[in-house]
Amino acid sequence: MAEIKDGILIGETETKNIMTKSSLPVGGYSVNPYVGCTHACKYCYASFMKRFTGHTEDWGTFLDIKHWPEIKNPKKFKGQRVVIGSVTDGYNPQEETYRNTRKLLEQLRGSEADILICTKSDLVVRDIDLLKELGQVTVSWSINTLDEDFKNDMDRAVSIERRIAAMKKVYDAGLRTVCFISPVFPGITDFEAIFERVRNQCDLVWLENLNLRGGFKKTIMEYIAEKRPELVPLYDEIYNRHDRSYFEGLEKKAEEMAAKYDCLFVDNEMPYGRVPKGHPVIVNYFYHEEIRGSENTGRRTKQ
Repeated sequence: MAEIKDGILIGETETKNIMTKSSLPVGGYSVNPYVGCTHACKYCYASFMKRFTGHTEDWGTFLDIKHWPEIKNPKKFKGQRVVIGSVTDGYNPQEETYRNTRKLLEQLRGSEADILICTKSDLVVRDIDLLKELGQVTVSWSINTLDEDFKNDMDRAVSIERRIAAMKKVYDAGLRTVCFISPVFPGITDFEAIFERVRNQCDLVWLENLNLRGGFKKTIMEYIAEKRPELVPLYDEIYNRHDRSYFEGLEKKAEEMAAKYDCLFVDNEMPYGRVPKGHPVIVNYFYHEEIRGSENTGRRTKQ
């Protein structure tokens, strides 16, 4: 029986298998412990999933708690990459109550899978003990601004400061961390400033452009017109006239920044075993929708 809690419609759903073969460039399996996501990001690419959920409510206003048969043979996933949170955030605020992601991780004990967790939350810190036990784990935080006001305009997730603090705790625990500078908003996202904040507490920095092919294009363009009207010509050039020169310029700037800090800079391909601690690898992932089968989850060199 569905009920409304804190303005969110909470329901339940049964699934035959929580592990789904993935077509994502970074994943062998995709795992989403919830249906929907209450962070309600205005630019969320996963909002297209609503049409498969049976929900008529706006994306971000509902969450279904998944129930699945226990994973009884975790060794089946040995050596496989498992991405947790491709179309939800496994550490949404409701995870504190329902603990689906924690349950999933417990069932993956002994799997020797290469686990990638994608989040905008600091709740992941709760599970550091379990993550260390699992071994091959990477935690990625999406951070595309240091401006809390802009962040609040775009999503209902925890503050940027809380995300950065969580990244440091996980990094200091010896786990692999990623700062996913995504999506890069033209004229707004200062990825150099973000890099300066996180470069000593992450192993990888991913850069991804703002993709407005989804149904949220109108929302974002109206936001820019209202809040940042001086950027309207730039957004028109990029998203209506399909001019790539802005992102091509950012790519060059990212490469220069990598050279300045003695970091490896790569385009879409991630060589394993070349992530020296203190010098994060910068991965240019602009126009990722054109990439197929790229490897983007490097390994931290043990020291």
